[in-house]
Amino acid sequence: MSATHPETDPSFSIDVEPERDVVRVCPSGEVDMATAGEIRARIDELVERGFTRVALDLRGVTFLDSTGVRLVLELTAEASADGWDLAVVKGPEPVCRVFEITGVEPLVPFVEPAQARSLSSGSAWR
Repeated sequence: MSATHPETDPSFSIDVEPERDVVRVCPSGEVDMATAGEIRARIDELVERGFTRVALDLRGVTFLDSTGVRLVLELTAEASADGWDLAVVKGPEPVCRVFEITGVEPLVPFVEPAQARSLSSGSAWR
């Protein structure tokens, strides 16, 4: 299931990949003020539908600004407070670098891309 965001950037999309006991949300393109709300809405909808394990897969993200960082931090806090699990699959180096530079990397439940295949087994969840 995929959604594009034609109002802002036709190259931005979000794929949702339900697996056994986890749903993977995979944005592609730039994550910024124009697109972060769409990611939030999609994850909120999935949690409301009853998914308790969400993987935000950043491997397709080409750019991430402070709005994207804030979104990830808010999702991390909400998952902890509301009783659902979040794992964030690390994106390309420029995306990872934003989390490093801002000093918030230790606050985010990152998993390595190689761990992405084992998310449904529970071994990568914090």
